[in-house]
Amino acid sequence: MGGSSGVGESAAAAFAADGAEVVITGRNQDRLDAALARIGGKTTGYRMDATDQGAIDAFFAQSGTVDHLVVAVTGAAGGGPFAELDMKELAAGFDAKFWPQVRILKAALPHLRQDGSVTLITASSARAAFPGTAGLAALNGALEAMVPPLAVELAPLRINAVSPGVIDTPWWDRVPAEQRQALFDGVAAITPVGRVGQSEDVARAIHMMAANSFITGVVLDCTGGANLPTGR
Repeated sequence: MGGSSGVGESAAAAFAADGAEVVITGRNQDRLDAALARIGGKTTGYRMDATDQGAIDAFFAQSGTVDHLVVAVTGAAGGGPFAELDMKELAAGFDAKFWPQVRILKAALPHLRQDGSVTLITASSARAAFPGTAGLAALNGALEAMVPPLAVELAPLRINAVSPGVIDTPWWDRVPAEQRQALFDGVAAITPVGRVGQSEDVARAIHMMAANSFITGVVLDCTGGANLPTGR
């Protein structure tokens, strides 16, 4: 879900490279078609607005049994200094990411293989302390808080999350190029691996969480070590 660009597309490509039958969803048909051409393999697309409950239900009604569900639906609203944070913008952030991921998971339950897996894509802002990210921390933290209890409640279905750091994907296209590059350079300078992430880095983590049948209830950081306490 949310597989027509960025992390979702790279994850779909990783599964397709294994020979899996992959379905990607997205709101824009042109972007879906372009992603399908890049991914190849046994991959099909389904145009769906993840904020539309009816569309979610219609997708699963025709999906058949799903072995592994990856929910990469995201949004850009909810960031900024807390003193200036518009509550409508924060609500829009929840509407774009938190509620769609929860609704998708709930709608998917009758259609998931009993011992299959669900991997949510959150963000390291959930447990970081960067100024201007309190809203993002709230919505991503809410998703991450659900992972352990759901893993127990829904067992043997496995529930995990991958929590990326700063990843160079189209999510950042809303930031002017020069400003974006300066931000990436600054993050790389204080990150142990010395760079920002690529969508393929996160895709490998997602693939591992789905493939390893002995992992559940885990939120896996994929940050290049940027979340580690360094004293800086």
